[in-house]
Amino acid sequence: MLPTIGEVAGDKGDLRRAVLRRRAARDPRQVAADDHARADLLLARLTDPPSTVAAYLSAPGEPGTGHLLEALHDAGVTVLLPRLPRLRREPDWAAYEGRDRIGSGRWGIPEPAGAGLGAGALAAAAVIVVPGLLGTPSGRRLGRGGGWYDRALVHASPEARVWLLLNDDEVVDEVPSEPHDLPVTALVTPTRWVACRE
Repeated sequence: MLPTIGEVAGDKGDLRRAVLRRRAARDPRQVAADDHARADLLLARLTDPPSTVAAYLSAPGEPGTGHLLEALHDAGVTVLLPRLPRLRREPDWAAYEGRDRIGSGRWGIPEPAGAGLGAGALAAAAVIVVPGLLGTPSGRRLGRGGGWYDRALVHASPEARVWLLLNDDEVVDEVPSEPHDLPVTALVTPTRWVACRE
């Protein structure tokens, strides 16, 4: 039996490994149901959809974004997705053009096939949906450790809402953080919405 996340002691690396083990052990049918529930909860918050939303293409083991991306795209929302350049440590952004226009990028991470729009394109997004491993009600986020989103979010509009997708057991009281770690404004799980600073 895996320990609950709250029972894991140690540094960021220990926490990351614990979350990844828990995610790998989840039942695929429950994962699919949770992905749809999470997306439906998020979409319900967008009663007046913004013209541009930034999100991510989920990799195996991450809270899935497929249903969310298709729904936004079908609603006419411009969806920006990250591309990880080979020579820079800052994401580029490209528009989502449908599931048949997805390729494999750096480290095998899925990315849009369209033309890059530059790091500054993120400023157009009213909502930014980010991945992570853990989040707190105060808005702290534990990511995978590359720092990509902290570097990307410096280009976001100050009014942008930043929403973190998690599983229910990944909302915790605290996570280790550094001064450069930027907070999120809400946590979205399959069963609840946690407003952090909206």
